[in-house]
Amino acid sequence: MSDPTRSQYAKKIASADQIDGLRCLRDQLHEGMEALLPSRPVEQLNEGLNESHDALISRAIAISEAEMARKGKGSPPVPYAYLLFGSGGRKEQTLSSDQDSGVVYQDSDTNREGIKVYFTELCTLIVKNLITIGYPPCEGNVLSDNPEWCHSLSEWEEKLSGWFMEPEWEVVRYLLIIADGRCVYGDPALVDSLKDMFFTDTLNHPVIIKRMTENTMRHKVLVGIFGQLLKERYGEDAGSLDIKYGAYIPMVNSIRLLAIGANLRETSTLERIRRLVEKGTLSSEDGESYEQAFRFILRLRLMTTEQMENGLYVNNGKLPRGKLSREMADELKSSLRQGKRLQKAVYKGTMGRLM
Repeated sequence: MSDPTRSQYAKKIASADQIDGLRCLRDQLHEGMEALLPSRPVEQLNEGLNESHDALISRAIAISEAEMARKGKGSPPVPYAYLLFGSGGRKEQTLSSDQDSGVVYQDSDTNREGIKVYFTELCTLIVKNLITIGYPPCEGNVLSDNPEWCHSLSEWEEKLSGWFMEPEWEVVRYLLIIADGRCVYGDPALVDSLKDMFFTDTLNHPVIIKRMTENTMRHKVLVGIFGQLLKERYGEDAGSLDIKYGAYIPMVNSIRLLAIGANLRETSTLERIRRLVEKGTLSSEDGESYEQAFRFILRLRLMTTEQMENGLYVNNGKLPRGKLSREMADELKSSLRQGKRLQKAVYKGTMGRLM
């Protein structure tokens, strides 16, 4: 979208008062951004796309609040923040990313049960409305309508403390999800307080960093020992490349771990790389190399296979080999080598400090 078109689109979202209207605008976003993919610089495209996702999600939340009021449920009884996790939290959503969300709300000395009921009902409505717009729910059930991801600030503090005391594999995954959390609607100060708890506890529990490192290294880049691209071998995606888990996630995980260790609050991978360079955790040369590699991987991720299932935009993260020119394949190999180098450096550096 050109800047004037982008501005007009934002105004349409802001003035929408029905979920069906937002669905039409979501469809327009998909068509418009898809047309721009071959020619627009990837950072500009990614910024515009995620800005639009934020606007659509925020407006859906506001409409859901209004719907609650019409039903006689009133307005939010205390300030709250709606968080995006995953690619939404990192400002790296594709055209068809799913919902990963949570809520933190202010504590109150009165009517605690009534407040909890209100947010339970509101989040159920928000998730339902976002599905109508075309955002599928997280398969892992990391959703605001799941009671495990909707709490008051003091309840979140208790939950985080419990997670840090029992660093099992699934718990470590939850903590990494929190690290990517970002306020998309509501009071950002509540998210700041939640992040304060997270970083204080993380830096006070070295064993957590060790477990996070083990989790971070789980996904390997899709380049073989001879420099060849490792393709999917079986099923309907045979011959394709797993860009999500074989290229994108390994770099996201490695940079996130460095950012956590450096006590950085940024959530986007590119922002984290730049701040790591500023802090001296990464050299300027390495930062530039990792940025270039990650930007290319972002572009390929936007080219992965998409389809519509039951009115929802879905994507399996796989890129058909035929979509890659020889030049793009060579650049992918170069980017993957940088990703592999990054993984090795992070593992060696992090584990070395913990020995």
